[in-house]
Amino acid sequence: MNTANTEWRWIKRFAEQFQLNGMKPGDEVVILSESASRPELVATSILAAEYLGARPFEVVMRTPANGGPVALRSTGTSLALKGHSGAVSAVSSVPLVIDVTVEGLLHSRELREILGAGTSVFMISNEHPEIFERLPHDEVMADRVAKSHDFMRTAKTMRATSDMGTHIEVELADAFTAGSTGVIGGPGEIAHWPGGLVLAFPARHRVNGQIVLAPGDINITFKHYVQDPITMIIEDDYVVAIEGKGYQADMLKSYMSAFDKDAYATSHIGWGMNPAARWDYLELYDRSQFNGTEARAFEGNFMYSTGANENAERFSVCHFDIPMRNCSVYLDDHQVVDAGRLTGVAAGEEI
Repeated sequence: MNTANTEWRWIKRFAEQFQLNGMKPGDEVVILSESASRPELVATSILAAEYLGARPFEVVMRTPANGGPVALRSTGTSLALKGHSGAVSAVSSVPLVIDVTVEGLLHSRELREILGAGTSVFMISNEHPEIFERLPHDEVMADRVAKSHDFMRTAKTMRATSDMGTHIEVELADAFTAGSTGVIGGPGEIAHWPGGLVLAFPARHRVNGQIVLAPGDINITFKHYVQDPITMIIEDDYVVAIEGKGYQADMLKSYMSAFDKDAYATSHIGWGMNPAARWDYLELYDRSQFNGTEARAFEGNFMYSTGANENAERFSVCHFDIPMRNCSVYLDDHQVVDAGRLTGVAAGEEI
């Protein structure tokens, strides 16, 4: 092991998070990576598991070639397992997998089989390890996320509005919902780190309205802040029009046009709840150093995403996550975000 890829402070932080996810001395643990994984995350994960007395072994896949026609920087899921039965069997043979593939297994085709075997997956987002230092586990946030998720599971609709003109409605019937805290809920479940999100993967034919991206909103795939308003019209789940002045709207249209129809479909919708996550951090890192999970989780954002949605049986490799500021979000008539600030059950209020 080349320990030059890690530092003690990262090992200590990872070990703390692994303990929260149930790792114990003697546990057999898979560290799942690919050839393009961030070396710091692989090294830190192995040494943190060993520090806790666990028995880690590596499954390292070759990152698939990109057949074009455009660069892939956010697929929404790892393609590294490629349906490889031997690799899937190895990953499914232990109680816990530490997932440090580039995009993570969250929407992968193989995930159902892995979780169905009773294996839990702890997905570490492809961020510079320093980011994890700033985002410690927050029990208060975890409680608010859990209660918000419980409320979402009973709601019939989610809708979001903004002064810029966003108005979108999602029917939650048959949606897959999740509340991410950075801690796995039990055997056969997945969690991603950093946590702090409540979201829904709608079933087919459930999403209509329009999204208006405002200056300062974040296009995570392109890793830039929106400069001029961009409007996305959504009909029957799909973005049917992208309108706006300036090169960023043209880039969005051009890039999405390189893919199939499902690139334009709704992936997931939700809001961020992590008070330690920062909206303004992108300018402080090189683009290669972050993957945008902190942006997805910052408190009070509303996030609209396109592309992969296994709940709707869509697996497009084109994926856009777009956290937006200053929106209001409602579950039925209960408001959970008020112009970018948490309220109601999301703020810990009794209902």
